Amino acid sequence: MSLSIPNLTPEQQLQALAKTRAAIDGREVTVWWSGDVYAWGPEQPYLRLFGFEGFNVARLVRVAGGYEMLAREAAFYLDPRDREILTAWHNPFTGETVDVLHVWNDPVNQRWLLDGPRGPFQVSITPLGDQVCFNLDIPLAYPSPLPVAAYPDSSADDTYRALELFHFYAPAEVLTDEHSASFPHVLSWARMSPWLPWMRMGSRPGGLAFHCRGMKLDRYTDMPHRTQAYVAAHAPHYATAPESWTEPNETSWTYFRKLAGHTSS
Repeated sequence: MSLSIPNLTPEQQLQALAKTRAAIDGREVTVWWSGDVYAWGPEQPYLRLFGFEGFNVARLVRVAGGYEMLAREAAFYLDPRDREILTAWHNPFTGETVDVLHVWNDPVNQRWLLDGPRGPFQVSITPLGDQVCFNLDIPLAYPSPLPVAAYPDSSADDTYRALELFHFYAPAEVLTDEHSASFPHVLSWARMSPWLPWMRMGSRPGGLAFHCRGMKLDRYTDMPHRTQAYVAAHAPHYATAPESWTEPNETSWTYFRKLAGHTSS
């Protein structure tokens, strides 16, 4: 069992991550995940509020100095008992019943560059015997798309703060392989975030913890049929990756703002 990794150049690290997360030959790659969402707050027990299932469809485009990952993703809040997709939710904290606004993020593009604004490309890699784990910890803090003064029922802070924690587990040979365009992976993802805007929690202290696991699929049609049917009925273009780079990226907060507080399926 190996607990060490070879010294890798930034180019080798980039290629290994690209082959793990997507595919360097430009094919579309679907990543699927499932888990649960918990509420936390001062002097309150942790409470499971939702199940959560989602997917991301992406493809890599080679650009000078690295890659652009063109992607869109959708995710759905589920009844925590029967795991069916919710349309309405009874808030146990306020007693209010609200319409559920699912995740429809288009795009969620990224640039992976050998020489980026933070210096040479580098990713944390942990050897685990015949596997390696790519570890991406992403703390976020930026001006909220939903200022409290304009959205007092849906926002508690003029700064959006969250923490995204990703683990991608792949075969160890991804670090040294020079021929394959893509490798399988399984993933773990955790997220700490504020209350979702559509929950109408206002300035209530606390927030949400997401905990999910998933994998790279061989094809989009390997996803659960229920999920495929929901996407086909509501936003069928999410079954494919974007054709070109656009910005800015969409988030649940910017999507909520676009709908100006109105609900969506």
